[in-house]
Amino acid sequence: MNADVIRSDFPITDDLIYLDSAATSLMPRQVAEAISAYDLRYRANIGRSVHRLSVVATQRYLDAHDRIASFIGGESGTTVITKNTTEAIGIVASGIPWEKGDRVVTTALEHHSNLLPWLRLRNRGVNVDIVMPEADGTIDPAAFEAAVTDETRLVAITHASNVLGALLPVRKIADICHEHGAELLVDGAQSVPHIPIDVKDLGCDYLCFSGHKMLGPSGTGVLWMQEMTPEPLIIGGGSVEAASLTGYTLAGDYRRYEGGTPPIGGTIGLGEAVKYLTSLGMEDISRHEEWITRRLLDGLTGIDGVIVHGPDTPGDRIGVVSFTVPGMHPHDVAHILDEASDIMVRSGDHCCKPLMELLELPQGTVRASTYLYTTGEEIDLLLRSLEEIVRMVE
Repeated sequence: MNADVIRSDFPITDDLIYLDSAATSLMPRQVAEAISAYDLRYRANIGRSVHRLSVVATQRYLDAHDRIASFIGGESGTTVITKNTTEAIGIVASGIPWEKGDRVVTTALEHHSNLLPWLRLRNRGVNVDIVMPEADGTIDPAAFEAAVTDETRLVAITHASNVLGALLPVRKIADICHEHGAELLVDGAQSVPHIPIDVKDLGCDYLCFSGHKMLGPSGTGVLWMQEMTPEPLIIGGGSVEAASLTGYTLAGDYRRYEGGTPPIGGTIGLGEAVKYLTSLGMEDISRHEEWITRRLLDGLTGIDGVIVHGPDTPGDRIGVVSFTVPGMHPHDVAHILDEASDIMVRSGDHCCKPLMELLELPQGTVRASTYLYTTGEEIDLLLRSLEEIVRMVE
C-alpha cells in the first residue's frame, strides 16, 4: 500500500499533518462525490415513492446497506444504520428487557458511550461490575473469568482503547460470556476502521461502530446484532409492516430499528467508504499502520521528557498513541504542534474521565492517531517537533 499515492484522494493532507483520525478520519474524494451525487442527481426518500428518483435512491441505499454488512462478515445477522456508535450502544442498553438483579460487566477502559449507559441501569436495579485494566490498558482474560457469572446478562467492552490503543482478546472474552449464557457487546469504533473484522471470528452478539472514523460522513453509525433481541429505540415511518388504530406490527428485519428517514446520503457515502477500504485491503491497511505505529513508539520512547502510555508492542494495539510531557498541559502541547508545525493531534481526557483518574492523569494526554494516509515522514516531523517542545520545558 502506497500512502503517498493514496494521499491524492485526501486534499487536506496537502496543507497539514492530520494525526487525529481516532476522533474523526479524513474523507476521500470518492466518498464526498458519492454523497454529492445523491444530493444533486437523485435526491429522494427511500421505500416510499414509486417515481424514478426514489427507486434509484432506494436501490443505492440497499446496496450500501449490504456492502456495510459484508464488510464485517455480518450477512447472517441484522445490520442497522444508526447515527453513531453511541446511538448503536444506546439501542441495546435501552432495548433489552432488564430485570432487577441482572448483571452487566464492563471495563474502566471504556469511552463514556460504552460506560454511562450501563451505569444508568443501576437506577433500574441492574448490578454493574467494572473490570480494571493493567496500567498499559491490557486486560487478562482471567479477569473476565472472575467477573462473569451465571447472573451476568451482558458484557460490554471496547475492542481497542481510544486512549491507550490496547486491543482486547475479544474471542476469549466471548467464549467466557457464552459459557455463562451472557451476551457480548463490542464497541468497534476504533477497531473496525483499522483491522480486518469478521463478527463470526469475534464471537460477539453485538458490534457497534461509527462511519466518521472510517472515511465516511458524520451522522452515520452501525449496530450489528446476531439476534433482534432489543426493542427498537424509536418506531415510526418505515419501521412497521402494518399499523391500525388498535396496534401495529413491526418489520421483521433491520427496518424495525430504522424508524423515520435514515441518513440516506450518509449511508451511501459510508458504503463508498467501505468500498474504498476494501479496494485497498484491510490486511494491508493494518500492516501499514503497524509499521507506522512502531516508528512512532520507537521515536517517542527515545525522547527524554516524553512519557508514552499504553502497550509498547504494535501487534497488541492499534495506531492510537497517548503521551504526556511532564511540566506541560496536554492542551498546550497540542496547540504548539498545530501553530508551529501544522500537526493536528487531540488532547484532554478523550471522553474517558474514569480511565484518566485510574491512570492518575487528571489533565489527560496528548493523543496521536494514525491511519492509511499517514506517512513515515509525518511521524518524523512530529518527533522533531516534540523534541523542540521538550527543550522549551527544560
